[in-house]
Amino acid sequence: MDLDLRKVRYFVAVAGTLHFGRAADELHIAQPALSRQIRALEQDLGAPLLTRDSHGVELTDAGRQLLTDAGPLLGSAHAVRRRVTVAARGVPRLTVGFRAGIAVAPAVRLFADRHPDVLVDVQRIEGDDQAAMLLDGRIDVGYVRLPMAEAGLRVVPLYTEPRVAVLPAGHRLADREQITEDDLAGEPLVWNMDASTQPTRRPHPNAGYLVRGVDETLEHVAAGRGISFLARSATVFYSHPNISYVPVADLAPDQVCLAVAASHTSPVVDDFFAAAHAAAEVTAECGNYDMWRRGAGAVPLG
Repeated sequence: MDLDLRKVRYFVAVAGTLHFGRAADELHIAQPALSRQIRALEQDLGAPLLTRDSHGVELTDAGRQLLTDAGPLLGSAHAVRRRVTVAARGVPRLTVGFRAGIAVAPAVRLFADRHPDVLVDVQRIEGDDQAAMLLDGRIDVGYVRLPMAEAGLRVVPLYTEPRVAVLPAGHRLADREQITEDDLAGEPLVWNMDASTQPTRRPHPNAGYLVRGVDETLEHVAAGRGISFLARSATVFYSHPNISYVPVADLAPDQVCLAVAASHTSPVVDDFFAAAHAAAEVTAECGNYDMWRRGAGAVPLG
């Protein structure tokens, strides 16, 4: 029996709230109708997904598994709809997402040599939505930074680059040419809300501010609320009068990858991957672009 995606969406709403009444309100349907749809889904799958008792609603093991799989599944359905809509317009189009500090233009130019008929859009993305945007088709290909949720995606290493410490201009280490992790011991960390792990071996106390993106990070650090870390290429694109960037010799490098939804297979996507790899290699080897001339070089992965 085919899986009814409408029932899966209903299940995700209930799983997200663990409350049938609130989920029904979000879905704009009656609660009894929602309960019937969840029971029907459980019958379709032959397994209970939720336990319901006087203490509330909880996910079963089967329910937790479905919730894990539901994101890529529903995202893929959205992506199919988007791609069909774009194809109906008659103009081939590829949307490329990129994180802060990543130069996309060299790959776009190489790709255009082979596909002059394909319109390439570029779109800035943040870490907390890079996976979701790939899965639901808002972007076709993404230049992503790890870590990220990789379920339902094909993620291919592109290059690594060093990280730097982001310090307030008056910080005791701001004038150093290079520092180590030990030099920063105990410093409160302003870290992005999308990051599941810190990039350091030793943990830092949380500065207590949820930030999204480079701009917010720089403003909090400039205000003296903590330190942070960025990939070195981002420092070329983002300057701030009250910020100092200092290399950290023993900090783990930033990992840049190309990513695409596993269900999104096409020669056009493959050709863009090839162009992106070629552009990264040429730029790193020849130093054609300012970011590499100023020391923000990428190191291609084998």
